[in-house]
Amino acid sequence: MKIILTNEVSGLGIAGDVVDVRDGYARNYLLPRGFAIRWTRGGEKDVEQIRRARKIREIATIEQANDVKAQLEGTRVRLKVRAGDGGRLFGSVTPSDIATAVKSAGGPDVDKRRIELGSPIKTLGAHEVSVRLHTDVVAKVGVEVQAA
Repeated sequence: MKIILTNEVSGLGIAGDVVDVRDGYARNYLLPRGFAIRWTRGGEKDVEQIRRARKIREIATIEQANDVKAQLEGTRVRLKVRAGDGGRLFGSVTPSDIATAVKSAGGPDVDKRRIELGSPIKTLGAHEVSVRLHTDVVAKVGVEVQAA
């Protein structure tokens, strides 16, 4: 099935790309979550809009990405969340929570869609999170989750 990506999908492409994927992957994962739309001839206009919007949000050069990476890696991020006995959280820490915490810690604005969690953060303590700033630049940010 031919689709147009509306968000960046790891291992598949970035917003505005037209890709071929298996029907089940598109129907059951990409389309319901809003990561993609079906490709049509009229959808080509949408591709241009998506690409323009991506260019505005995107960090243009590798030098800029490296500057933001240095700022991120120098920032100490602490999150206070509700936790039960034994250090288990009520829920989990989301990329949106991390983006807000980075901003409040004095770091640069980070798009929540660029934050990659290896696995959901559901325990107290120190965790490491990846932030894709550019296709070639990935920043590692230390996040300390504390009980509120």
